[in-house]
Amino acid sequence: MMAKQQDRSQHSLFFSLESTLNHKHPLFILANKIDWEMFEREFSPLYCPDNGRLAKPVRLMVGLLILKHVRNLSDESVVEQWSENNYYQYFCGEQEFQPRVPCEASELVHFRHRIGKEGVELIFRESIRINGKDSNDKDVYIDTTVQEKNITFPTDDKLTKKIIKRCRKIADRNDLELRRSYRRILKKLSYDQRFRNHPRNKGKARRADKKVRTIAGRLVREVERKLGSRVDDYRDELDLYKRVLAQKKKDKNKIYSLHEVDVQCISKGKEHKLYEFGNKVSITRTGSGVIVGALSFRNEFDGHTLDKAIEQVEKMTDRKPRNGICDRGYRGRSKVRDTLIHIPKSFTKALSTYRKNKERKYFRKRAGIEPVNGHLKEDHRLSRNYYKGITGDEINVMLAAAGFNFKRMMNKWKSSFWLFLEKIFLFLNRQLYPIRDSIILQTRKKWAF
Repeated sequence: MMAKQQDRSQHSLFFSLESTLNHKHPLFILANKIDWEMFEREFSPLYCPDNGRLAKPVRLMVGLLILKHVRNLSDESVVEQWSENNYYQYFCGEQEFQPRVPCEASELVHFRHRIGKEGVELIFRESIRINGKDSNDKDVYIDTTVQEKNITFPTDDKLTKKIIKRCRKIADRNDLELRRSYRRILKKLSYDQRFRNHPRNKGKARRADKKVRTIAGRLVREVERKLGSRVDDYRDELDLYKRVLAQKKKDKNKIYSLHEVDVQCISKGKEHKLYEFGNKVSITRTGSGVIVGALSFRNEFDGHTLDKAIEQVEKMTDRKPRNGICDRGYRGRSKVRDTLIHIPKSFTKALSTYRKNKERKYFRKRAGIEPVNGHLKEDHRLSRNYYKGITGDEINVMLAAAGFNFKRMMNKWKSSFWLFLEKIFLFLNRQLYPIRDSIILQTRKKWAF
């Protein structure tokens, strides 16, 4: 059931957060800049109006999502820190300090599922609106990067051993008696798989890998045979195991994780990280530094992502960008919708000097999106995606971009606050100079011999 919005006009008689907090703090300013009523209006149809347990306020849940990606926190951490931080509580709509957690961490998961991709787009759009005129540049800079999934580095042997463990769990759950558990032989084979890079151990390790794969196939077939009529309940799971055991080294569309089957293997040509396992994301940034586009793809050619990227920019900003500046990974595209695409290439003699300088300026400025990708990964939870499935990929990249935009404005307000304090100190120093000089002069006369 939908919770009623809190009445912010009534204050406590003895203690009020609004009266005690610093009004120049960036979080305090941001709390009064965001259009919370829009979220209430858009998300209220997602709740039952007169049935069920009373839900948490929309402002609280949206505020926790924003704080999570602005401060780079997990669901558990943001809920715990909310009970300790006055500014977090005021940001989420509280007027008095609450010495308790606002909700369970799992409720953030349910809220993300409730609002879905469309609801997260509203949060992202609000972060663009907060940045004002800086998001209205006629030129946009586009780049792609990899959003890694929360999986371990995949190996065939690791996936095979996970299949064996899961088959045992299915057997235990359904009281199936397996012919062999293979525990002792698997332990012996694990010894043979060690130090496989040594020339004397390569053959022994390969034979052990083959034996482990054979055991996994036996268990999958035995479990499938003994389940009988209950096999339909595990059909998708067993088919996945068969697909993993049948895939070869150079096959396409391989499975790299049993719990995240849509993970892609992406190579961006990095020397320090040859392969990354996750999905590709497209980031669109204005010259002023505002992210106006953030989309998730699987592993598409960069040029094929431009149509959706430009379409999202038009949707988020209600305007059409004139120029899109990209790197050579987007070659082959010269115009998308009404946007001209500029890609570095050798200049022809027919090109004027003015146009050459203009293009060089574009491409030098385009390199500024690379540190933006780094900040998204290190500061706003894009480096490792903990949200599940393809929907989780789409949600995480937009929340990371929204956190970046909110943090950008908070940094601007923070710098303006310190400049304000500096002006006050300079003014006070100018007023105190005559008093200080007169005190020094009187002291010297008093102690002069």
